[in-house]
Amino acid sequence: MSSTTFAVLLPDRLPWYLAGPALGLLVVGFFLVTNQPLGASGAYVETYKTVTRKPGAATWRMFYFLGIPIGGFVGVMLKEDGFVRRAGYDALRDELPLGVTALIVLVGAVVMGYGARMAGGCTSGHGICGTAQRSPASWVATCTFMGAAVIMTRFIRIVSGGAI
Repeated sequence: MSSTTFAVLLPDRLPWYLAGPALGLLVVGFFLVTNQPLGASGAYVETYKTVTRKPGAATWRMFYFLGIPIGGFVGVMLKEDGFVRRAGYDALRDELPLGVTALIVLVGAVVMGYGARMAGGCTSGHGICGTAQRSPASWVATCTFMGAAVIMTRFIRIVSGGAI
């Protein structure tokens, strides 16, 4: 199969009016069938439990967790030759040295991981799964991290003079 065929099958992104309802149906359907949320941080925890052979691990979640980066890699590799591969931190990298960018990403990852642990789940878990389950804590968490994201984005734009 040619790479042009894959470019048709794997567009740059799905339109919001297809992706949003599909994700919502997946999350709600999964919860109805299994009575468990479909969250990335939960999959990470279950992968750790599976690898360290902890009792009661949901081993199927390891495949879900590993499928996230593997699926992304396969999707990028199957795109047509003219596809521009761009890292998510290119704008930051254009303005700051590599070491500073790496430090910012590392600190951000640690803070995000700590916050996910403290909040009982990650942003996608609360924002998609928790709100779908009508969890008041997830609604508060979602409003908090969305508000913080807007404020921090505005702060970065001001500090960088609009360059980032």
